[in-house]
Amino acid sequence: MSHDSTAAPEAAARKLSGRRRKEIVAVLLFSGGPIFESSIPLSVFGIDRQDAGVPRYRLLVCAGEEGPLRTTGGLELTAPHGLEAISRAGTVVVPAWRSITAPPPEEALDALRRAHEEGARIVGLCTGAFVLAAAGLLDGRPATTHWMYAPTLAKRYPSVHVDPRELFVDDGDVLTSAGTAAGIDLCLHIVRTDHGNEAAGALARRLVVPPRRSGGQERYLDRSLPEEIGADPLAEVVAWALEHLHEQFDVETLAARAYMSRRTFDRRFRSLTGSAPLQWLITQRVLQAQRLLETSDYSVDEVAGRCGFRSPVALRGHFRRQLGSSPAAYRAAYRARRPQGDRPADAEASLSMSGQPGPPPGLAGPGPLGHPPMLHPDRDNGVPMQSRRQAAGAVGLLPGPRSGS
Repeated sequence: MSHDSTAAPEAAARKLSGRRRKEIVAVLLFSGGPIFESSIPLSVFGIDRQDAGVPRYRLLVCAGEEGPLRTTGGLELTAPHGLEAISRAGTVVVPAWRSITAPPPEEALDALRRAHEEGARIVGLCTGAFVLAAAGLLDGRPATTHWMYAPTLAKRYPSVHVDPRELFVDDGDVLTSAGTAAGIDLCLHIVRTDHGNEAAGALARRLVVPPRRSGGQERYLDRSLPEEIGADPLAEVVAWALEHLHEQFDVETLAARAYMSRRTFDRRFRSLTGSAPLQWLITQRVLQAQRLLETSDYSVDEVAGRCGFRSPVALRGHFRRQLGSSPAAYRAAYRARRPQGDRPADAEASLSMSGQPGPPPGLAGPGPLGHPPMLHPDRDNGVPMQSRRQAAGAVGLLPGPRSGS
């Protein structure tokens, strides 16, 4: 899933000034960054593939700070250019930043601001969004980043409209990608924007990746709320909601339990979590439905009732929107992956006293990015498997409403 903004046509159409050229891409490297994210723009924009029908870019590898550039994998890189070379680039790419708690160098932030003012397209891959946000380039804009750090980005920069479900967000002259491999999706999107579908498809074939990926980061999300909520009055309301998902209640009910108006409750909830309370509640009900489908023999109609949905139709609609599958297909795919002879346990026994799931049975081996195995929604009757929080007492987080698709 990606978001292409149509709200900023003037920004997208801005002309480059000075020495900047559209075909020049500058990649800004810092010490301590992960090698994978740094390699993505180098592979996409730095290799001549004109023989495959991919127009050539001119790549400038620039050091964003003084000193040796050591990656997290132990490699030491040498950048042939410094920050001054950014003045020639029509696109500036910032791969993942070394630490979300470390402030970026002010000289690099100044260079990014100046590049943007002169019409350059600014791109942040993964946690590179934190560098763009620190430069003020994401103020008032939609953006994404790695799902692990999206709540932190939303809390630290409240003027940024963070959507952790998107693979990438194109807001015209400022673009951000989700975690790790989503940087490939965004870089292919840039090639597609510049040179069309045929060129992007040819490049994707060379990279042996899909030209467009469906879905977003949502299937990989860890659903826990930020630790800060534990000391907040909303924690009690959240705990109550999780223990009463089988009942039909709405956000007004939660606001009343918090002794707040609906408007105040929405604002407080979003400020703590980066999520709208209604979307959070719907996803908790869907997660509960997942657990019951995995661990019980309840019919889909019974699952809908036990998860607080007003009808099986409502369950099916929300389930398909979030997971890309019907509840029945999800159950069939899940059971097809379980060891033979493993009987479904009673759903109530599989939940902790706090209403949280235990680890899902029958899923062995690592999945993408260290998560449980993921099943493809369009192949072998598979559906995306959500990651699981195994610590007792954890509560769920659904990211805020989609900014587009």
